Amino acid sequence: MKKINFAVALLMLGSSVSFAQTEKKPMAQLINDEFKFAVDQYKVLAKNIPEGKTPQTFEKGKPVNYDIKWWCSGFYSGSLWYIYEQTKNAEIKQEAEKALKVIEPNQTYTGNHDLGFMMYCSFGNAYRLTGKPEYKAVIERSAESLATRYRPAVKSIQSWNKSKLWECPVIIDNMMNLEMMNWVSDNGGNKKYKEISVIHANTALKNHFRPDFSSFHVVDYNPETGAVIRKATWQGAANCSAWSRGQGWALYGYTMMYRFTKNPIYLKQAKGIAHFILNHPNLPADKIPFWDFDAQGIPFAKRDASAGALMASALLELGQYTSGSEKTEFKSAAETMIYSLSSSAYHAKLGENGGFLLMHSTGAYPLNSEIDVPLIYADYYYLEALARYKKWYL
Repeated sequence: MKKINFAVALLMLGSSVSFAQTEKKPMAQLINDEFKFAVDQYKVLAKNIPEGKTPQTFEKGKPVNYDIKWWCSGFYSGSLWYIYEQTKNAEIKQEAEKALKVIEPNQTYTGNHDLGFMMYCSFGNAYRLTGKPEYKAVIERSAESLATRYRPAVKSIQSWNKSKLWECPVIIDNMMNLEMMNWVSDNGGNKKYKEISVIHANTALKNHFRPDFSSFHVVDYNPETGAVIRKATWQGAANCSAWSRGQGWALYGYTMMYRFTKNPIYLKQAKGIAHFILNHPNLPADKIPFWDFDAQGIPFAKRDASAGALMASALLELGQYTSGSEKTEFKSAAETMIYSLSSSAYHAKLGENGGFLLMHSTGAYPLNSEIDVPLIYADYYYLEALARYKKWYL
C-alpha cells in the first residue's frame, strides 16, 4: 500500500507541469492569448457584481462579493487596468473606471493597514496608464491615511486593531502596502511616507524572519515599549510553519523595497527568500505551492494558486536586479509558474469559474475560509506577472 501511495503522490506532484510541457506555447503567444481571454472572462465576472460591491471569489456555484472596506477591494479594478493596458478594450476601461468610483471613499479609511492593496493596485495602475491628476490625489490621500497607523514605539505600521488575541499585530502582508508610501514620496508627496516604509521594512527584517529566510505571519508588539510579545502564524499550518502566501508577500515586499531604495540589504533578503521558496523540498514540480510549505497531508494538501501567481510576479522583478545563473533561475521558475497557471490544472474555461481566471487558491485554511476557490488577487498577480514578463523579457 505504501508503494502505491508513493506512486500516486509522485503523479500528483508532477501532473500540472506535465500538462504545461505538452501544451506549451511560446510565451509571447501565451501572454497575448491570456489577455484576450481575460477580456471575455471579465465581462462574465462583471455581470456577477452587485452595485457598490467588489468581487472576491466564487463558491458553491455562487459569486461572493464584499464591501469596499474589505482588503481585496482594489484588485478588481487593478486587474481591469492590466487587461486594458494590453488590449485597449474600451468596455474594459469603462468597467475599470466604474470600479474606481466604487472604492474611492477608501482614501480616508484608517481602520486597517490595507490601503496599499485597496488604493495603489487600483488607482496606482489607473494613474500610471492615464496620468489623471485626480487619481494621483486619491493615492496621496490614501498614503496619508495609511500613515496614521504608524506606531513610533514599535517602529512599524500596525496591521490589525487591538483585540483579545493581539495587542499591536504586524503581519508580513504589510510589506506590500509600503509600495504606495514609497511611490507617493518619490512623486512629489511627503517624504515621511518613505521614511516610515524604510523603518517598517527594517523592523520586519529584524523580527519576522527565521535564519532560513522563512517568515512568521504575525509579530505582536507591546505598543508602549515596542517589545515583541510573540511570533505566530494565523493563516498558516503552525507558528513554526512557512505559510506560502506569506513567503510570497515577503519576497515581493523586499524586492519592491530594493527598487525604491537600492539598499543591498533588501536585495540580499529578497534573494534569500527566493532561494528558500525555490529550494524547498515541498515545492511541487509545477512550482505552484501547497497552501503552507509545512501543511499536513502533503502531497495531498490544497494548493494556493494565488501564492504561485504572487511569487511569479515577484521573481520576474527580482530577476531584473540579478545576473548570471541567479537571474536565469528566477526567470525560469517564474516561467514554470506561469505555464502551470495557464494550463487546465489551474486555468478556468471561458464562462466558468464565476468569471475568474484562475482556480485552486486558498485564502485561510485554518479558518476554513476560501479553500480551493478562485480569488481576485490570484488573478491580479497572474495578470501582473504576464505584463511584467512581456515588458522585461520579450
